[in-house]
Amino acid sequence: MFIQRFLIKDLIEWKNKKNRQPLILKGARQVGKTWLLNEFGRVAFDDVLYINFENAPGLKESFDGDISPKRIIDLLGALHGRRIKPQETLLIFDEVQEIPRALTALKYFAETAPEYAVCCAGSLLGIALHSGTSFPVGKVDFLMLQPLNFQEFLTANGEESLIDFIRNDGISEIPKAIAEKLTDYLKLYFVIGGMPGAVSSWLATRDYSAVEIRQRDILETYENDFSKHAPKSIVPKLRYLWNSVPSQLAKENKKFIYGLVREGARARDYEEAVLWLLDSGLLRKVGRITKPATPLKAYEDLKAFKLYHLDVGLLRVMSELSPSAILDSIKIFEEFKGALTEQFVLSELAGKNFIRNIYYWTSEATAEVDFVFSDDKRIYPVEVKAGENLRARSLKVYRERYNPELSIRTSLANLRLDDGLLNVPLFALFNLENYL
Repeated sequence: MFIQRFLIKDLIEWKNKKNRQPLILKGARQVGKTWLLNEFGRVAFDDVLYINFENAPGLKESFDGDISPKRIIDLLGALHGRRIKPQETLLIFDEVQEIPRALTALKYFAETAPEYAVCCAGSLLGIALHSGTSFPVGKVDFLMLQPLNFQEFLTANGEESLIDFIRNDGISEIPKAIAEKLTDYLKLYFVIGGMPGAVSSWLATRDYSAVEIRQRDILETYENDFSKHAPKSIVPKLRYLWNSVPSQLAKENKKFIYGLVREGARARDYEEAVLWLLDSGLLRKVGRITKPATPLKAYEDLKAFKLYHLDVGLLRVMSELSPSAILDSIKIFEEFKGALTEQFVLSELAGKNFIRNIYYWTSEATAEVDFVFSDDKRIYPVEVKAGENLRARSLKVYRERYNPELSIRTSLANLRLDDGLLNVPLFALFNLENYL
């Protein structure tokens, strides 16, 4: 089932860069990295040479000696019976973390053979790098592939006209018929999420049960990775931590609490497990800031953070929220205390190139703004509402204290701008940059 991924535009831009370096495509397992790189090769190159280092253990010895680009090109060409042509052949090194010397070789491609197009991917690449694998700092380009965002989901369902309408309509009230149709798709996205396997299953079957089977397969793959790739000493901690994510996000105050992972758990006992899940791309970390000032990083409280999931659909499955909830027009947004909605909003924000880092803010008392981000010009607070109830006491506290030029509230209410408060419907967040 063909699913368009917007990141292919960034890949084509990378190909055409004058100062192009080898590219590393980051992202969690099963977000579609391998497929995307091969599709990129199909549409943008004359030839593709794909090598999965996990399935080619014999290659390891070949990288133990001379790793100059000329030798590697000659070796790979001989092994695969084809000539690798500069500018015309895309070299794809998949699961590249399995042969660390291949990562080191990227430095020499950047320095002495930039005419060769080399793309690398690895499901657990972040973990390998963190564990001390030699890495060519400053000699590679990076891109990040996430699960399908809501706009990609709409495109996969053939709804480009809905996207065009939102993008061309400016800041004006969205017609009811359009809003209702987009809300229905939003609820569908909350159930299915953006994992390519789950979306493909939906497009092929229109069967929620088939989708959930695929989602559970993905979750099982992740848990199998714990035993296969993580240090044995932290595997039980990974499982406890991973399974605690839904209950952590179900709290009114979603700050991560180690005691909810397991009774008596302490930060120093679980820090390595948290880092492993972050490096593998399975969790997202949102730190707390004490003051919304530039740069936001300078005001981060390193001891307070929230942990979110990779994908809203997988979080729904782990939370045991039935797909049948989609039949209730309100329930899916109110169940689980808005955690699915916050997960969705974070995923939409995190995929935008103009947003650098995302934090949250709390006052000394009880006020909490869900997300705060900067676009290098202004700092924006974001209040997330699960339904159409727009009471936002915490955002009011923030606005009175810091007087931001523009604040954002996202909910199921219609689009409007009122006295420095921009209300963006959840289903229109993909157009946030245009609104700003």
